[in-house]
Amino acid sequence: MRFTLLMYYAEQGDTGMTEEEMAPWRDAFNRYARELDDAGVMVAAEVLQPSTESATLSLQGGNRVNLVGPFQDTPEKLGGFFVIEAHDPAAALEWAEKCPAAQWGTLEIRPTSVSWSHDDGWRTPN
Repeated sequence: MRFTLLMYYAEQGDTGMTEEEMAPWRDAFNRYARELDDAGVMVAAEVLQPSTESATLSLQGGNRVNLVGPFQDTPEKLGGFFVIEAHDPAAALEWAEKCPAAQWGTLEIRPTSVSWSHDDGWRTPN
């Protein structure tokens, strides 16, 4: 089964942490990503730009609305994600518990419904 681990946390500018204080966390994320990759469960991982760089889009009656961001003004923002393959939800949760962001943010573990593949189009992942 494919799961996305969505990481919500305060953005760096909102944490009050210096670059030096962030260095151990970067190292922890590097180790975590390497562990996922070495275990053969990593599909993808992305760290997102700050929410101030985002835009939101809604089409109503064919017209664009809400084209500036961020959409939600909350202390925790979607900061990045890992897409992993796990044999069941419990295994995905075990991987999520190892994620450094779980120590100072919130992780949402969501199973994938369908995935796009160039060769197969939309399909349900195994």
